[in-house]
Amino acid sequence: MTHPALASDASLAAKIKLILSDVDGVLTNGQIIYDNSGVETKAFHVRDGLGIKLWQRAGHQFGILTSRNSQIVRMRAAELGIETVRQGIESKWPAAAEMIEALGLTPEQTCYIGDDLPDLSVLRRVALPIAVADAAADVRAAATWITKAAGGEGAVREVIERLLRAQDVWEEVASVKVNS
Repeated sequence: MTHPALASDASLAAKIKLILSDVDGVLTNGQIIYDNSGVETKAFHVRDGLGIKLWQRAGHQFGILTSRNSQIVRMRAAELGIETVRQGIESKWPAAAEMIEALGLTPEQTCYIGDDLPDLSVLRRVALPIAVADAAADVRAAATWITKAAGGEGAVREVIERLLRAQDVWEEVASVKVNS
């Protein structure tokens, strides 16, 4: 007999073809660091990168949606082969809806990972809203899943692994070497 939590995961995960994610506080720990020259620095977790590559290997889409604008995000997205990237977005839902439609998908096929109040407009409209462990209280309240990992500490990989296991393709995609 399937464990109830796993059965629930399977039914939720079955339809998910697109993960959209915030950056600061999800793919990073939320800190914005400037050096003396004003150059911004961000740290990305390598396991998130591998998770994104595995998600793509499974035939799914991954997109980035962020209020800030950063060359670092462009570089990391390019490194991971993420083509769906929107930066400098004031209102996230219209941009998310455009991204979803451009990929020929629907909100019912979409998961969104967020951490703070600007993410609520998307979280409330997608099939699988997810908050990182250290997300704002309102974001956690709006989420169907809450990660064990904090933002920037492998939370995206945790989500991807849970989805791919629930879709019963984890073993297949995880056995192939990919660079992250």
